[in-house]
Amino acid sequence: MVEPPTWQPIPFQFWSFVLFVFGSMVGSFLNVCIYRMPRGESVVSPPSHCPHCNYSIPGYLNIPLVTWLMLGAKCKNCGAPISARYFLVELLTAVLFLTCWLAFGQQAPALALVYCLLLAGFIVATFIDFEHFIIPDEITLGGIAAGFLCSFLVPSLHGAQTAAQSLERCFAGIIIGAGLVYGILRLGKLLYGRQRFEFAPDSKVYFTETAVKFPDKEIPYEDIFYRKSDAIVLEAKTVEMADRCYCKVRVRLSPALLRVGEDSFKPDEVPHLEVVTDEIVVPREAMGLGDVKFMAAIGAFLGWQAVIFSLMISAMIGATVGITLIALRKSEWSSRLPYGPYIALAATIWVFGGQRIAAWWLAASLRIPASF
Repeated sequence: MVEPPTWQPIPFQFWSFVLFVFGSMVGSFLNVCIYRMPRGESVVSPPSHCPHCNYSIPGYLNIPLVTWLMLGAKCKNCGAPISARYFLVELLTAVLFLTCWLAFGQQAPALALVYCLLLAGFIVATFIDFEHFIIPDEITLGGIAAGFLCSFLVPSLHGAQTAAQSLERCFAGIIIGAGLVYGILRLGKLLYGRQRFEFAPDSKVYFTETAVKFPDKEIPYEDIFYRKSDAIVLEAKTVEMADRCYCKVRVRLSPALLRVGEDSFKPDEVPHLEVVTDEIVVPREAMGLGDVKFMAAIGAFLGWQAVIFSLMISAMIGATVGITLIALRKSEWSSRLPYGPYIALAATIWVFGGQRIAAWWLAASLRIPASF
């Protein structure tokens, strides 16, 4: 370990460059997480490879930012296109790491590194949620555990003087974060009821052990079934099961019972269910359970004040996006946008100035001196 007298004289600009380069390297790993986590694959093995031809990418062709530009966004072996997301994630991570260092590194290097870890988690959660409409437990539950550890090691994360005080604030953030979003989830069940999805004629919908797969996306059952009375309902043109078929029947799937026409089955005893339909009705949530766990992780790192701030600002961001899409006559897109990215963006705003914004708002609202 390098002693402080050795590293402190090194220019701050040098460490800024190091954080940018390190951030791009972390971004390369985050791309692996974004691709593999929702598919249930290991993020460690096998090594990086082309998903089209399985070409194992050598180290000299796996240089963050540089390789994507050098190869013209194509695989060197098969010429298949490489998504711009890879470059974007590497650049975004590098810029955020640099920004954290510039904002906090000179006064609190450890705090800057913790924020880098938190923002890396936000990046993975955001890109996975946009593509798959889920936030993996590795990010949410893992984030809660990481928040506990970081709160113990870096008490200044919660503005505390001792580790014990920091852990108390961490725990309060978890409880309030999960509790608030959980309450919104319950309220959403009452207010929003059900959501109707319409498809192209004769579209196929698959029911797996963990999710219902639409033609353009899949939704985990945990984001659909909250109460025992919740049910997916559809009018099927055909139904294919492992040992039988049906034509023109009503299908109703609840956590405890599957009804196909007049027949009833236990869902866990039906290994294969494929239906052809034009629309499907599912219970509608204001948020999913993934968002509950995600907000709990944010509370673990940033405390209960950040939770309330993130909830309010994310709602404002969501409303702005919705109004913009309506103005652009793209209102149908709003139902396809997950809520996790709004939360992540709001929490990022808190990291870089949320306390000052909250203090200003309180001062303006209550006409008191701006102090926090």
